Amino acid sequence: METTVYHIPALLNEVVEGLAIKPDGIYVDVTYGGGGHSRAIMEHLGPQGHLYGLDQDLDAWENRLDDPRFTFVHSNFAFLSNFMRYHGVAQVDGILADLGVSFHHFDDSARGFSFRSDAALDMRMNRSGGLTAADVLNTYDESRLADLLYLYGELRQSRRMASSIVKARSHGAMSTTGELIEAVRPHIKASQEKKELAQVFQAIRIEVNHELDALRRLLEQAVALLAPGGRLAVITYHSLEDRMVKNFVRSGNVEGRVEQDFFGRVNAPLRAVNNRVIVPGDDEVARNPRSRSAKLRIAEKVEGSR
Repeated sequence: METTVYHIPALLNEVVEGLAIKPDGIYVDVTYGGGGHSRAIMEHLGPQGHLYGLDQDLDAWENRLDDPRFTFVHSNFAFLSNFMRYHGVAQVDGILADLGVSFHHFDDSARGFSFRSDAALDMRMNRSGGLTAADVLNTYDESRLADLLYLYGELRQSRRMASSIVKARSHGAMSTTGELIEAVRPHIKASQEKKELAQVFQAIRIEVNHELDALRRLLEQAVALLAPGGRLAVITYHSLEDRMVKNFVRSGNVEGRVEQDFFGRVNAPLRAVNNRVIVPGDDEVARNPRSRSAKLRIAEKVEGSR
């Protein structure tokens, strides 16, 4: 029987090496998805080790590992601390977050994540509730739409796009990805169409799923949850996420505000393990083109930090 690829894990070897996995350690993959990274982590765990896999999308439940050393948690990683407390875990040795959207989400046309097929405007990672993309596009005022397209999509024509969306919905509620594309297409250069449509969809997806707020909460909770010397590995795919992670590792906050003690030492709870961001090599990009924009940052919990 032919199987469908859920997600090809990016920078797999680099993640495993960066986590410096202890056989008896406790680890968390907060973006379980197809379980590719988790399976690799499990291969390095001994009988006393344990891995928790979080995912807010119940589709990931179908890929769960059948192993007593593994626990699947249906949750957004913004609530990591709550669920670790529920499972009686006070500290962990490593946390992995692969922030990319999986093959599964892009290829499932019914989810509305891709501009390559005409589908309902959903874009929710967790389909059990919350705003859909259609709700955002049909209820936000023009100024708010322009702001999210500019801030989350980094689109220069955000105001014109927002105006076109509001005009289009005045003739009837916007309900499909095709209708969204037709509304914004006049403000996209033909030579940049794929890139800028991806940015439009990225901006709306981020808003629907509150992705940047969830990432901030994850980073703050990771510091409290990691044991001294524990590792945090984060794979990002666009500049907004990468900037937040880079700032947090450097300063302890996503804004990048550097605070120093009396002696001029930076008060940051994490220390960068890799001085330069890790990116895929040519061989990996050839095997998995979607990893092209992946960036991996690895940090270690500083002894004595809280």
